[in-house]
Amino acid sequence: MCVKGLRFLTVLCGLAASGMLQVSGMRIYTHGNVEAVNGTDVRLKCTFESSAPINPSSVVISWSFRPLKPGREESVFHYQQKPYPPVDGIFRKRVSWAGDIMGRDASIILQQVKFTYNGTYICQVKNPPDVHGAVGEIRLRVVTTASFSELLYLAFAVLGGILIVVFLLVVIWSCRRCKRRRQGQLEENVEAPRKERKDPTAW
Repeated sequence: MCVKGLRFLTVLCGLAASGMLQVSGMRIYTHGNVEAVNGTDVRLKCTFESSAPINPSSVVISWSFRPLKPGREESVFHYQQKPYPPVDGIFRKRVSWAGDIMGRDASIILQQVKFTYNGTYICQVKNPPDVHGAVGEIRLRVVTTASFSELLYLAFAVLGGILIVVFLLVVIWSCRRCKRRRQGQLEENVEAPRKERKDPTAW
């Protein structure tokens, strides 16, 4: 029994060393909460990591939607070798592919969001044989106007852009002014000896 037990442990160690007993599991990364203004487009970002090599022909991506109010889960988007947008339901002609399989990106874009889009969006990725793992969830909140934090961020972005433009204009103006000064000094240095030179015939 001891000999058999040792042999069994040896075989298990060998399999583990060769990677055959590697535990597979997809890891999905999403932003927990996303806010979008009614009527605008919003990107639902979903990235993933897999313990198996990425094979574009076998990767399967599924997005589904769970509304705030009690109701059935609805399919939003499907990808398998190519995008398959929904042909019916509230997301018909409102979803586009924004991901990159080799970049491990399974993101989508919701176009012209409506208040009925409030709810939880579930991102699931399978990369056979790596088909197990937690799903990613995004809670979307559609609002009438942008929140104060978003408006503040936008204001800072615009102000930063204006300051950069002003700074560049000042740098360009300063460079041109320095160049003109140098040219003026060179011209003065050239003209000075001419003025000091006297006529040799004069007494």
